[in-house]
Amino acid sequence: MAKTFPGGVHPPEYKELTRDKTIEDFPSPSKVVIPLSQHIGAPCEPRVEVGESVKKGQKIGDSEAFVSSPVHASISGKVKSIEPHLSFLGTKISSIVIEREEEGDEEEIYLEVPEEPTPDDVKKIVREAGIVGLGGAAFPTQVKLSPPPDKPIDAVIINGCECEPFLNNDFRLMVEKPDSIVDGLKLIMMTLSAKRGFIGIETNKPEAIKIISEKVKGESDIEVIPLETKYPQGSEKHLIKAILGREVPSGGLPFEVGAYVQNVQTTVAISEAVRKGKVLTERVMTVSGPGIKNPLNLRVNIGTLASEIIDYCGGLTEDVGKVVFGGPMTGFAQSTLEIPVVKGTSGLTCLTREMVIPTNHPLYCIRCGKCVQVCPVNLVPNTIASYGYLGMFEDAEEYGALDCIECGSCGYICPSRRPLVQLIKFTKAKILEEKKKKK
Repeated sequence: MAKTFPGGVHPPEYKELTRDKTIEDFPSPSKVVIPLSQHIGAPCEPRVEVGESVKKGQKIGDSEAFVSSPVHASISGKVKSIEPHLSFLGTKISSIVIEREEEGDEEEIYLEVPEEPTPDDVKKIVREAGIVGLGGAAFPTQVKLSPPPDKPIDAVIINGCECEPFLNNDFRLMVEKPDSIVDGLKLIMMTLSAKRGFIGIETNKPEAIKIISEKVKGESDIEVIPLETKYPQGSEKHLIKAILGREVPSGGLPFEVGAYVQNVQTTVAISEAVRKGKVLTERVMTVSGPGIKNPLNLRVNIGTLASEIIDYCGGLTEDVGKVVFGGPMTGFAQSTLEIPVVKGTSGLTCLTREMVIPTNHPLYCIRCGKCVQVCPVNLVPNTIASYGYLGMFEDAEEYGALDCIECGSCGYICPSRRPLVQLIKFTKAKILEEKKKKK
């Protein structure tokens, strides 16, 4: 029987739109916009100047801070400008604009890598390659690979769930690059001295389960775990609960229970960086939904504008109602397509007007309790949201607001269409803001 966790929802999957479409290489663009902050932590400072020629793979931004990650040129060309540019979050971020100088094959810079890497080698290479969590969190991977010395990791879990509707980039990588996934897992286990490795895959991906299971046959310390198809099955705390039976404490991190969770695409990036010296200059993403004419899985240069990707996929349909960076549950709706793809961009989801439910006039809470039933963290979302709306942030914190993983299950199930997850996000930000003031 497939493992899972209490709570969660079952939104329509829409995986069939791109499930069987192999990953295509998007044509290298003539211009890219590289934000200097594409990760959790300190933003980068420019390491190039306007007018300077750069090569693909060249480091163009970095920071001395521990929690940070460098950024690299994703095409060869000339630095046109360094200026604030609108991001998918709706804010302007200092960005480096690079324009290609000439067409044709471009030289790419690779890192030097040892034949037999040590744990320190892996962490150093991962940092220099600019690898962050590619499932959307964008936490610097070298930091995640450096848990406190008194918190040993005994189990590594590779997250192959991809529970967001529409998205198939992780699924396609499991089908097309299983060797890199297994190799990346082994490198992580070696770096952390972990004794066991698990690859969790939802049961709606039988082809991936079969292929990965064949690749780990004979590996006594690695196991493929089929998981129930449910959202948010890919949440790391819930993966740990489902696979290991361990509960991460409130406000805690996975290393506190001896666990480490990594996304499929990040695992591939680790393998390619350590074995080949490949810098993170591109990522795989899914462009899908009934609002796009030709849904595809694409390997795209970081910094490519969404408008160019949409055009490559045939353009939007006449009845498109919303374009979302990421999946529909946790993604961000956009007001313009002149936004660059960043390291954490898992997809572009194009929804029709019929699929977009208006939330500008929500009804009152009817106390049905559905949000409580589906909350995977056992919170009371309607109460937390109400406290936040009323500015009662201390009360919201007492109800566990900071434990919310912002999965959106509550808002999805709410019959009154209250913007619950948005209210809770706002509430969490206010609580954290007050905590900083008190320090």
